[in-house]
Amino acid sequence: MIVDQPAIDPERTGAVAAVRATYLIESYLPLAEAAEVIASEQSTGTFVRVAGETDALRERFRARVVAIEEEDADPGAPALPGALGADGADPVLHRGRLTLDFPLANFGASVPNLLAAAAGNLFELRELAAVRLLDLELPPAFAAAYPGRRFGVAGTRRLIGAGSGVLVGSIVKPSVGLSPAETAGLVGELARAGADFVKDDELTASPSHSPLAERVAAVMPEVERAADERGKKLMYAFNITDEIDRLRQNHDTVVSAGGTCVMVCVNTVGLAGLAYLRSFAEVPIHGHRAGLGALGRCPRLGIGFRAWQKLARVCGADHLHANGPGNKFYESDAEALACIGDLREPLFGGDCLPVVSSGQWAGTAAATYERVGSDDLLVLGGGGVHAHPEGAGAGILALRQGWEAATAGVPLAEYAADRPPLRRAIERFGGR
Repeated sequence: MIVDQPAIDPERTGAVAAVRATYLIESYLPLAEAAEVIASEQSTGTFVRVAGETDALRERFRARVVAIEEEDADPGAPALPGALGADGADPVLHRGRLTLDFPLANFGASVPNLLAAAAGNLFELRELAAVRLLDLELPPAFAAAYPGRRFGVAGTRRLIGAGSGVLVGSIVKPSVGLSPAETAGLVGELARAGADFVKDDELTASPSHSPLAERVAAVMPEVERAADERGKKLMYAFNITDEIDRLRQNHDTVVSAGGTCVMVCVNTVGLAGLAYLRSFAEVPIHGHRAGLGALGRCPRLGIGFRAWQKLARVCGADHLHANGPGNKFYESDAEALACIGDLREPLFGGDCLPVVSSGQWAGTAAATYERVGSDDLLVLGGGGVHAHPEGAGAGILALRQGWEAATAGVPLAEYAADRPPLRRAIERFGGR
C-alpha cells in the first residue's frame, strides 16, 4: 500500500468535505505517476503548470491521491487505444487500485458535476491503459441536496399489502407489440394469479401501438377489478421514460388513474432526469438499468455497478435492477449477487428494493435465497412466467411456489409433487 496523501483536512484546506473515488487503473507508467496525472487533470491542472495554478489554489482545490494498492497485471490484456507506452520495445503494464479525494468545493453537491470530475476526461487520458470507477464515498452534503428514495422497501410493501416475504412479479411479454387492451388482459391474468408486481418492458414507453395514456386507461381498471377480488392491489410500474419535460405529465397520468408505481430507464433519462422526477413523484420510482452494460461490462473500463447504484439511489430510485443467479446476461452469478448485496447496503440511512430479474423462474429461487440470505427481494420472471405451458398465470404461481420451496428448505422436485404449476415449470425450464 502506497499512502501518498492524507485525506483532505477541512481545517487546513478550507474545503468542507470530499468525495472519495476508488478506481482500477492500468498504466505503462509507474502507478504513482499515472495517479498524479489523474488527480491533476480532474481538478486544478492541465498538461503543463500555468501561472494561475498557485500553491494556495492547489492546496485547496487539487484532488489528492490517498492510496495506491498494486496488483498483478495481465501482460496480454489489450490496452485502451492510444495508451502511452503500449508500443514500446518491452512495455511493462502496471495495475492497481487507486483512491482519490476530490474536494467537494470543486463541484458542490451536484451529481452531474461530480461525474465530470470523478468520471469525466480521465477515461481519455493516454497515460492510462485501463481505468474503471469502482466505488464512490459521498459526503453528507449529497444527502442534504438530494432526498433519495421516498418509499424504498417498506413503502413498496405497504402499497402492495405484503408485509414480509419475497415479492413476486413479471414483465409484460411480448416486449413490444401488444395493444393496450391486450396488455390489460395479460395484467389481469397475472394479478388474479397472485402477482405482487408487474411492469412494462423497458422497450415500451409510449409507442404508437400502445400510447401511455391509453395503456394506463386500459390497465388500471383490470388492476382495480383484481384488487376487489383478491383484497390486495397489484403494483404496476408504467414505463414513463420520455423527454425530461414530459416526465411530470406522464407521472400525473399514472397517478390520477390510481397507479402506484412509475418506471424510468435511469441511463436514458439521466441521473438529473431521475432526480427531477423524484422532486414531484407521489409513487415509488422503479429504476431500470437499461444501457448499463455500455458503462460497466468491460472489467477494465467504465463505471462499476457499486458506484452507479449509489448515484441512482441518491437521485431517488426506490427499486433498482440487479439481475440474479442464472441470468441471461453477461454477469456471473457472483457478480449478480454482489450487485444485490450492494443494493441491500444502507445509503445515508435509506434502503433500496433489489430487483432480481433476467432469466428468473422457479428453479433459480433456491440459489438466490441461499446466497443472498434474505427474501426481502422483488423477483421478476419474464419468459420464465409467460412461457409456462399453462399460461402466464400458472407461471406466476410456479414462481411463487419455487420461492416457497426455497424459503422452507424443501427440494424443488419434492415440493412440486402435488403442485402442478411448479411441476410443469420444471418440465419446461428445468434444462436451463
